[in-house]
Amino acid sequence: MEETESTASRERTEGGVGGFLDIRRYWRKKGRIKNMSTKTPLPTVNEKVTESHTSHSNGRQEISTRSARTGVRSRTSEEPQQPHVGNYRLLKTIGKGNFAKVKLARHILTGREVAIKIIDKTQLNPNSLQKLFREVRIMKILNHPNIVKLFEVIETERTLYLVMEYASGGEVFDYLVAHGRMKEKEARAKFRQIVSAVQYCHQKHIVHRDLKAENLLLDADMNIKIADFGFSNEFTMGNKLDTFCGSPPYAAPELFQGKKYDGPEVDVWSLGVILYTLVSGSLPFDGQNLKELREAASL
Repeated sequence: MEETESTASRERTEGGVGGFLDIRRYWRKKGRIKNMSTKTPLPTVNEKVTESHTSHSNGRQEISTRSARTGVRSRTSEEPQQPHVGNYRLLKTIGKGNFAKVKLARHILTGREVAIKIIDKTQLNPNSLQKLFREVRIMKILNHPNIVKLFEVIETERTLYLVMEYASGGEVFDYLVAHGRMKEKEARAKFRQIVSAVQYCHQKHIVHRDLKAENLLLDADMNIKIADFGFSNEFTMGNKLDTFCGSPPYAAPELFQGKKYDGPEVDVWSLGVILYTLVSGSLPFDGQNLKELREAASL
């Protein structure tokens, strides 16, 4: 069965669903590092956790009903406390966009720091919700040292909380902004980890479709962690995909040309762009608009 979507679903929405990034936003920010691409803002939501929730942990679904008191502890005059989600104390916001935000949090008992992506389901249309749950399903399948782990999913009537591995080193994009291009030895080590993770995904018949420097994170030991599987999908050889998604500077020519594709080849193209970016500190293809970028990538 071929992957089919409506025209509306092919447009980028900030929950990790849709098509190419807003090209105007890309060119406004591309000057951050020579001709590198813009960062993709994370979705935002402003909501307190006050509902009973469903917890999905480690691939197993476990239904639990908690009162607002156990879900969130509000500040009091006697003992000021930070809000909680499940067993996690929310600390600071580390990313946000239109429909979600990402909070740094700490497990109350173990002290482990995690990143919690908080998504407002009420702001998503049915198609976007379907893609969101596909992203969750795929992340629960994956278990690789160079892929961000999904530890737990907590769901309420209005909100979805994705409890994920926290990569304290930040994005490879920001690393390049701060330090410039990598030395070949360093780039080779990082690229080996990236390829290992992507190969693992393809062996699981999963294609990422948005590989770029902004979606490559670094942990405390400077190891790669691939993140953001919002565009990912399962593929079967012989059955074409037809969603034209990703980030223009990293997109394969067949995406620009509107051709259907098997899946892995678009990731392989993006890997080539990433390697060039690591060793040069810039992107191989540039243009003043999407048309020029498409022509440059298709030569």
